[in-house]
Amino acid sequence: MHFSRKTSPLITGTIILTVTGFASRFIGFFYRIFLSRVFGAEGMGIYQLTSPVLALSFSLTVAGMQTAISKYVAGETLSKDYRSSALHLFTGFGLSMGVSILCTLGIYCFADEIAASLLMESRTAPLLRIISLSIPLATVHSCINGYFYGIRKTSVPALCQLAEQLVRVGSVYTIYYLARQRGMEPTISFAVVGLVIGEAASTIVSIICVKAHFDHVLPRNYGPLLSINPPALWGASKRLLTLAVPLSLNRIIINFLQSVEAIFIPNRLMSYGYDNASALSVYGILTGMSLPLILFPSAITNSICVLLLPIVSEADAAERTGTIKKAVHKSIRYGFFLGVLFTSVFFLFGRLLGNFLYQNALAGNFIIVLSFLCPLMYIASTLNSILNGLGKTGTTFAYSMISLFVRLLFVFFAIPRFGINGYLYGLLASQLVQTLLCMYAVRSYR
Repeated sequence: MHFSRKTSPLITGTIILTVTGFASRFIGFFYRIFLSRVFGAEGMGIYQLTSPVLALSFSLTVAGMQTAISKYVAGETLSKDYRSSALHLFTGFGLSMGVSILCTLGIYCFADEIAASLLMESRTAPLLRIISLSIPLATVHSCINGYFYGIRKTSVPALCQLAEQLVRVGSVYTIYYLARQRGMEPTISFAVVGLVIGEAASTIVSIICVKAHFDHVLPRNYGPLLSINPPALWGASKRLLTLAVPLSLNRIIINFLQSVEAIFIPNRLMSYGYDNASALSVYGILTGMSLPLILFPSAITNSICVLLLPIVSEADAAERTGTIKKAVHKSIRYGFFLGVLFTSVFFLFGRLLGNFLYQNALAGNFIIVLSFLCPLMYIASTLNSILNGLGKTGTTFAYSMISLFVRLLFVFFAIPRFGINGYLYGLLASQLVQTLLCMYAVRSYR
């Protein structure tokens, strides 16, 4: 999308994030094939059940803070006020780390209760204990990535993402190989251990990068970068929390509802007539095999969304309505064409892809039905970013909630009657609702 010469960071950043996103998804895609063949559909289902806990933890600990840090360091490139940037970065990090340690202790100590009462699958308890160790690590690199997003150096978050994926996959394969060499039976806990190792790698890379950045940009005789100044720390904390807390609350509510959705899909499948193992297998095939393939091309639109928000925000502040209109028109047009392209691919070759990649016919059937999500997802994601850039975060939150409630209705009432097809139709209906709402919200710019 070409808006003006000032928007070249959007183009450059989009290319960096898209290339890295595709590389990471490409690695992750074959990683999931490996997991599905080694641990089976039921193992994938158990593994996927831990995702809601991780998502809720991220929302609680660092999701809002990452955005807040980005906002308050965004002016560094012009002001050269590195002390202010460092103050906001390390203050945000300290606040998030305190919450993340409490979160880790809570999950580790009450893993059995969370597994039995919330996830309704006791076999997830040992996985939760391992996964809790990744939360402080994720906090470190998320805060640092927020800093680099703010100064528009997207290469660092991209490098962290790639390092995390490569090390995760490499470590799981190494653990699996060594276990087989010693005659041990591989378990799905190997994948969770790999997740923690991957987060550690991303953390190390991000720390090295932020240190190198400040070493490079700080002029000689700049003096101490960070000093303990209680009034300044209090002011930075207040500013960061004022922005981060509402954002975190929104994310927590959305992720909580998504967690309810994820947890109750296997439960409702059992109401339809499946036994526990079959319900987990179907859930694993859908969320661990078919959906990741459908979401694979969204690396393009996700990269645009990350960097579209500040461009639209700047245009809105400067009252450049024409720039916003171009963003809206091109988002709808390119999202539609890109979506139709991938819908055609998945619809025509879905069954072949399911059998060839996963050796699973049901995965192929899911891919065919879910192919119609593509145009809706691509249009909605970019329009959501534009609305956030216009300051309409409450609107996008409300639309996400409406979409989630539609899906939950299908989970609780359609799955017991129609099986997993009831949920597939719910995904399509909810995404259609969200896309239409987003298009209505930007109607004045069309």
